[in-house]
Amino acid sequence: MSKVLITGSAGFIGYHLAKLLLDQGWQVLGIDCLSDYYDIALKQRRHGMLAQTPGFQAAEVDIRDLDALDKPLRDFAPDVIVHLAAQAGVRYSIENPRTYVETNVTGTFNVMEYARELAVDHLLMASTSSVYGANTEMPFVETQKVDTQMTLYAATKKANENMAHSYAHLWRLPTTMFRLFTVYGPWGRPDMALFRFVKDGFNGTPIDVYNHGRMERDFTYVTDLVHAIALLIDAVPPQAEGRGELVNGDTVSPAAPHRVVNIGNSDKVALMRFIEEIEAALGFELKKNMKEMQMGDVPATWADCSLLQTLTGYAPQTDVRTGVRAFVEWYRDYYRV
Repeated sequence: MSKVLITGSAGFIGYHLAKLLLDQGWQVLGIDCLSDYYDIALKQRRHGMLAQTPGFQAAEVDIRDLDALDKPLRDFAPDVIVHLAAQAGVRYSIENPRTYVETNVTGTFNVMEYARELAVDHLLMASTSSVYGANTEMPFVETQKVDTQMTLYAATKKANENMAHSYAHLWRLPTTMFRLFTVYGPWGRPDMALFRFVKDGFNGTPIDVYNHGRMERDFTYVTDLVHAIALLIDAVPPQAEGRGELVNGDTVSPAAPHRVVNIGNSDKVALMRFIEEIEAALGFELKKNMKEMQMGDVPATWADCSLLQTLTGYAPQTDVRTGVRAFVEWYRDYYRV
C-alpha cells in the first residue's frame, strides 16, 4: 500500500485530498499546525472526520520547524509528498507579509529538504494562479513568462516554483507544481469570497464587491481539483534522467525533472454572475457595497488546462451553479441556519 504525506491536511484542500486518497486505499500522514489564521474549530473538525478512516494519521507540526518534522516524517517514510500547507490569502499578505516568507518560503524549503532526504518518488506542490500577476494574455498557459507578481503571496509561490526547480535539478527529484485557480466548495475557507458572501447574507450584512463587480474568475470546484491532483500523482512523473518524449505543450524543464500544470475550470465567470448564483441558492438578494479594486488584486483569471487533460485525460467541469448550491447546502447544515 502506497503512503502519501499531505501537508496542510486540516485545510480546505488538504482535507478533501486526504479523504479522496484514503478512499482510494492510500495510507495518509497529515501534517498541520492548526494555525489561527481562521477558525481552528473548522480545521479540527476536518481532521476529526479524517481520523475516523483507517489509514489516516495526523501530526500537529509546523512546517517552519525543521526538527519537529523529523520524527513523524522518518517514521512514516512516505512514497509521495503533496505539499499544500501555506499562509494563504492575497489580501492578508499586504497586512502581515512576514508570515508569508516564514511559512511559504522557509516552510517549503523544510518540506523539500525531507523530500530530498527521504528520496520520495514524486513531490507535488501547490502554486497559484496569482503567479501570472500582471499578465493579460488569456487563457493563462503554463509556458507564459511569469515575472510580474502583484503581491508578496504570489511572489512566495513563484519562489517555491523556482526553489523546487533547483532541487529537482540538483537531486533529480521528480517534482510537479500545480497552479490553482480560485478553489471553492464545501468545507471552504472563511476568508474566501463565497464563504464571506454567504455568511454576510445570512447575517444581513452588505457584501463588499470590488472593482464595482467588473471582475472575472476561473472558479474551480474542490472535488474536481483534488481528483486532478490524485491523477497527477498517478501520472508518469517528470523524468529524472532526461525529458524523454514530451507530450504536446508539456512544461518539463530541459534541466530538471520539474513540471508546472494549471488546474482550473477553463472558464471565466463574471463576479456579478457568481453573486447571482449565490443569491439564487440562498433565495434572497444580497445587499452590496460597490468598491474600488483592492491593492494587489487582478481583474481576471482564466486557465488553459490542456496540459492537465493531456497528462491525465481529465478536465474539471463542475459549473458554478452546481458548486455554489453544494456550498450553501453545506453551510446551512454546518452552521444550522
